[in-house]
Amino acid sequence: MNTHYRNIAVVGGGAIGGLIAARLARAGATVGVLARGAQLDAIRRNGLTVIDGDTRETVALEATDRASELGVQDLLIVCLKGQALTAAAASLAPLVGPRTHIVSAMNGVPWWFLHDFGGRHANGRLESVDPGGVVSSALPPAQAFGCVVHLSSSIAAPGVARKGNGNRLIVGSASAGETAHAQAIAAMLAQADFDATPSDQIRADIWMKLWGNMTINPISALTRSTADVILDDPLSAALVRSVMEEARAVGRQFGLDTTMTFEERNAITRKLGAFRTSMLQDVEAGRSLEVEALLGAPYELAQRTGVDAPSLGMLYGLARQLDANLEAARRRAAHA
Repeated sequence: MNTHYRNIAVVGGGAIGGLIAARLARAGATVGVLARGAQLDAIRRNGLTVIDGDTRETVALEATDRASELGVQDLLIVCLKGQALTAAAASLAPLVGPRTHIVSAMNGVPWWFLHDFGGRHANGRLESVDPGGVVSSALPPAQAFGCVVHLSSSIAAPGVARKGNGNRLIVGSASAGETAHAQAIAAMLAQADFDATPSDQIRADIWMKLWGNMTINPISALTRSTADVILDDPLSAALVRSVMEEARAVGRQFGLDTTMTFEERNAITRKLGAFRTSMLQDVEAGRSLEVEALLGAPYELAQRTGVDAPSLGMLYGLARQLDANLEAARRRAAHA
């Protein structure tokens, strides 16, 4: 692989992180994976396997649950959910030096979203996704890049990722003047067989994806319905539209005007059919939910800009309660 990133670490060896790590390693990059539990044990024992259609490939790479064992990286790709990143951020500090480029391949609004933004929001911090500055202290926003993931992947078994639909990654910098580095990261991912492209408007790319999954994801978690059922029901579809209207108004306050109509954005969702969203899968498995990155941060941005967002606030409040109830159930099970 032709890259100036000699040391690359992927934080989170799950569905997306495992796929990215395996493809980079297969392309010849030196990759380490920070994972835990059964996933870590399986990668150490058997390597990291990717199933893509009828093909099955396995690569061997270094895997650990201690960042200090990997040391300072040239490139750090973070593939954790927002709530997991908040909990793990401080432990990631040993991976980051002054020249480390940090790529967030995550859903929702990232911790660096207001960095180098300009205007009255310049270099602000979002408490919802960076409480007390715990994430930005370990992962400096000035060194951050965004990666919008337009592909699906799932964990078929510990250490085994099954690639689904899509193959697109969009990469852009949180800071002005870093276009060349974003292009280099995208080129490296393209060499690893992703349809990777650089972007000079990564926040708009993030907001466009968020505009769709900030509604279907939490509504599916609350109702246990697949996406098609939500959009087919006139009342839940009206809630989807109301939240999207409010989010569009919030985005405009930051120069992030969505170019699609509601119908066009939801048509993309409909093409996926009767699928179970990632948040619905998390509910069914009793896991924590991506509430803050998908809903908390947009609601915080609405409050900061004075945009009235009652539907967004209602959905945020309900999803937050659901997440708290799941956490309480996990605690009861642990002490049973």
